[in-house]
Amino acid sequence: MVVLMYPSDYENDELIFFQEDDEPLIADVDRGVWNLLVVDDDEEIHSVTRLALSDIEWNGRKLAFHHAYSGEQALEKMRELGSKLAIVLLDVVMETDDAGLITAKKMREELKLDEPRIILRTGQPGYAPEENVIKEYDINDYKTKTELTRSKLVTTIIASLRSYQQILTINQGRKGLRKIIVSASNLLEEHSIKGYCEGVVTQISSLMGLEADGVVCARAGSLLDKDDNGVYVLGAAGEYATYINQKLENMHNDQIKHNVIQCLLSKEHIFGANFTVLFMSSAGREAAVYINLSREIDDAHRQLLEVFLSSVSVGYENVNLFHELRVAAYRDGLTKLPNRNEFINRLDNIELQAGESQNLVMALVDVSHFADINDGLGQDVGNQLLISVAERLQDELGPEVEKGRIAADVFGLLGSDEKVNPLVLNKIFKTAFDAGDHHIPINMAMGLVRLGKPPFIGMDIIKHSNIALNLAKRSAVNNFEYYAQKMEEETSWRLATIRQLRTDFSARKLQVWFQPQVSLVDEQILGAEALLRWPSKDGGFISPGVFVPLAEYSGLIVEIGIWVLEEACCRIKQLEEMGMHGKRIAVNISVPQFRDPDFVPLVKQIIISKQIDPSLIELEITESVAMDEPQIVVEALKALKDFGVSIAIDDFGTGFSSMSYLQQLPLDRLKVDRAFIKDIGKGKSSFFAETIITLGQKLGLDTIAEGIETIEQAKYMQNLGCDEAQGFLYAKPMPFDEFTDFIKNYTPGTYLQ
Repeated sequence: MVVLMYPSDYENDELIFFQEDDEPLIADVDRGVWNLLVVDDDEEIHSVTRLALSDIEWNGRKLAFHHAYSGEQALEKMRELGSKLAIVLLDVVMETDDAGLITAKKMREELKLDEPRIILRTGQPGYAPEENVIKEYDINDYKTKTELTRSKLVTTIIASLRSYQQILTINQGRKGLRKIIVSASNLLEEHSIKGYCEGVVTQISSLMGLEADGVVCARAGSLLDKDDNGVYVLGAAGEYATYINQKLENMHNDQIKHNVIQCLLSKEHIFGANFTVLFMSSAGREAAVYINLSREIDDAHRQLLEVFLSSVSVGYENVNLFHELRVAAYRDGLTKLPNRNEFINRLDNIELQAGESQNLVMALVDVSHFADINDGLGQDVGNQLLISVAERLQDELGPEVEKGRIAADVFGLLGSDEKVNPLVLNKIFKTAFDAGDHHIPINMAMGLVRLGKPPFIGMDIIKHSNIALNLAKRSAVNNFEYYAQKMEEETSWRLATIRQLRTDFSARKLQVWFQPQVSLVDEQILGAEALLRWPSKDGGFISPGVFVPLAEYSGLIVEIGIWVLEEACCRIKQLEEMGMHGKRIAVNISVPQFRDPDFVPLVKQIIISKQIDPSLIELEITESVAMDEPQIVVEALKALKDFGVSIAIDDFGTGFSSMSYLQQLPLDRLKVDRAFIKDIGKGKSSFFAETIITLGQKLGLDTIAEGIETIEQAKYMQNLGCDEAQGFLYAKPMPFDEFTDFIKNYTPGTYLQ
């Protein structure tokens, strides 16, 4: 609902409506008299005219006499009286022979006075105006002074008054209609309820000749909460301006509050002795217009307002629709906070005091594992939790901090660094949140950005805080990060590298190299590990330690992994065709590959299509892979083990896997990480290498040591009972053609004689 209140400063604009009974509807300020201007350079004519007409009364009004003795004086009086002037008794010959005609012309053309009636008088019949002059200047009558007896003068005056009234009625009706059309048109351009209400105030004030000071617009029901039935002030002027966005009940004027509420409850107009409250309704939306008047509103203005309010009602319905659309576009329906679009708009339009920009901070707060809460307790509980988080942020941080819901479980905060900082925010999240019947403790991560100097670009601020948030979520130390320029540079480099990797993979520029694996019993070549190589533009190679994590992050590793497996199977087939039988090839498998539901069927399909022995394919996983998705990994490996594929665990001993879990894996081989090998032969032994070899033997698994670079290391591992070795002592990774040449030219027993 809208409450419109108007000031007591009331000036009438002379609106009247003509009725068949000839009863004038001219406003109160004019009800006393008919204004008559006598223009003549003869003082005696003024006296005679006044004497002859002094007792004339028509429709309850007497004549009010005004006098001018020249054309210039007459024009000044006309400017002064305006449309309140009813009749001009105008002498033709005054300071010049045509002074009266010139005055009539200026009155119509320059002063734009169309309503007042002109009666020409002249004492010199030879100077009578031409017929076209009478028509052009809208002159009611022309008489010589000798013709104008009292009775004829009275008759002429009454006829002119009737003519004046009718013309004024028509003109004012036309002006009122024009005002209504223009006002309604202007209002329809408003798309906010507050702006619309202020427009209604302005337009009604214009229609009735009021000053729009001390006017208040209000709506029943909060803009954010449809269940709130309180009356809220949306716009105001003058002494009521301080109540904007407050409830009407806070206003100090009891008469306004009482009568507005009464109007809304009764759904009818209220006409008081010194005020009027008009009721309007459209599509279930109701409004009241309070006008503080010194006297009761007249019929003319009532009719005008009724016509106008019928147009306003339609516009009010439209502006509510616009408001609802805006709320949907810029307000989060669940938490009632600004949504992402609105929050970015506010970032774009930050207004700062001098020096304040150095202390302003934007933060993104991400509720950790929110999806688990939704899945475990239901979406209703999840929604209640988000509402609870929003309410606590509102309560703890206050109105000084801007808040918004940026994503499903991500909140945006903007304020001084005294309030928006990790210490304050962590304290807010320290205690559990109520969500229905649940009391839920939650963790969160936050990315923060210290704002510099304006102008600010909202999208850039969001991007920077999101970069910091992603780093915070990956951090094992803190749950927060402040944005720094190098973060964006690293992110840009990472994205560019991923794009290039995808492009080069599609162009088949990636390569699979092979590093031999040999037996520590007789140094026979048992097979090789397939290793991915990415040629760089400078002729070198990009380290797998750089691009493999990026491939996993982007999901491209799934496609690359399948391709490497196909390459390995093709090479095994080629080796057999070359007479090099029984050479296995190990292929590394990552977590994203295990998550692919088609992974196991694809591995089987590739092996079958290449017609190779499944045992010649060995899938290598790291401890971190095994522990990341334990159930998925165990089920996939068991299915592949049953198919005949060999399974090895790489980098064993560097992770944090439990022995009980490792027992569930269908392993064939343990790979001793190079970290436990590198110091052997430098006067040091390796307790960890010995432990792993012993564990492998106890579990009935083969063991292979990687990173063997010296004979001492090879002999040490041989003496421990390690089964196989891989390292630069025997060969570096090489392309397939070089690998086949290596097999042909290799002599077993070279190092361990």
